[in-house]
Amino acid sequence: MNAKTILLVEDNPDDEELTLLAFEQNHISNAITVARDGVEALDLLFGPDGQGGSIDPAVILLDLKLPKVDGLEVLRRIRGDERTRFLPVVILTSSREEQDLIDSYSLGCNSYVRKPVNFAEFLGAVRQLGLYWLLLNEQPSGR
Repeated sequence: MNAKTILLVEDNPDDEELTLLAFEQNHISNAITVARDGVEALDLLFGPDGQGGSIDPAVILLDLKLPKVDGLEVLRRIRGDERTRFLPVVILTSSREEQDLIDSYSLGCNSYVRKPVNFAEFLGAVRQLGLYWLLLNEQPSGR
């Protein structure tokens, strides 16, 4: 794969480790920046002063149940800012709540993936996410 950066927003250390391991085992060698809460994710994207963040990811893998600022609010702010409104955002969550699914799409997520419990299934899901969002997906120029 190429050098496009992935922003993983995940507060659970076990899920973070499994996701990173799944990327490694699928030979997805892109740089991965991890934010462990919503505030950290927003700071990485927009900077603490809102003037500009330190990363420009190719895709954001966003958990919903985050401390400080939840994933839906992070998504709302991403879609509400001209600089990030076209960034691909994949909700990667263990939530089984139908309302989370509805709210995520209503706020403009590009995809909603429930984390499989089985590691082999999770490996396959990460492989598919990496192939699609990092290799096949085309984004508007100038974003």
